Formats: sequence, C-alpha cells, structure tokens
Amino acid sequence: MPSPSPEGPGIIRDETGAQTLLGYVVDISAGDGKGRCILDIGTQHGNRHGSLHGGIIACMLDNAMGFAASLTGDAAGDTHFMTISMNTQFIAPARGGRVVATGKVTGGGRSLVFAEGEVLDEEGRVIATATGVYKRVREAQE
Repeated sequence: MPSPSPEGPGIIRDETGAQTLLGYVVDISAGDGKGRCILDIGTQHGNRHGSLHGGIIACMLDNAMGFAASLTGDAAGDTHFMTISMNTQFIAPARGGRVVATGKVTGGGRSLVFAEGEVLDEEGRVIATATGVYKRVREAQE
C-alpha cells in the first residue's frame, strides 16, 4: 500500500475543529478524484481495548468520502457537500502506526453523490469500509 506523505500541495491541515482535534491530514494531491485522510495513531486515539476508536475511523471515512464528493465540483475540493447517510463496517482493529482512509465517488449527479471508502493500515489490511450519500450544499446568496 502506498503511504501518502502529509506534505506539499493538496494537503489540508486543521481545516475543521474535528480535524485539528483528531490530528488527521487530508490529502487530495493525487489528482485521481479520491479524498484521503491520514492519521498516525497515538494513545489519545484509542478505545478501552487499546485499538483505534471506531468513532475516529468513522469520522475519517466520512471526511475522505466527503472530500471525494467535493472534488466533483472543483479540483481544489472547495464545493461543499453534507452527509445524508453513511453505513460503516468495522472489520479489524488498528493498534498503532499509520492508517489511511480513502474515499471515492461511485455515482450520483449534480446534487446527490454516492461514495465508498475504506481504511487501510500500514500492511494494507482493511480496517473498515463504508458507503455514503452526500448532498451538495448550495452557497447562500449575499
């Protein structure tokens, strides 16, 4: 599995409070229409069983798929979408190292987009998968 480097153009840090709090980096630099969230797991990310908390996994999947949706509007990912629904399957624990959530668009149109995502650990093992539906947010007229 490629290990994206969280440096350079197309790397988004601290854009939202959740991203800053959790410490993941968004990477849209590949130009392939996919959103990636990269997290180096620390003790603060664990659940009571010593593995990456499922809520953090779900947040990363939602953000990766949401960024993939936003890339359908413009290459910078500035088109805003909001989550309508999301279904997550937790497959294996992640106990340390780096995980990467990748989201891609699988269908939809102008206002609704369908996406799928997966989280892989450093060995390329699938930690979780998800599907989601995202709705384009119309910007308020000023």
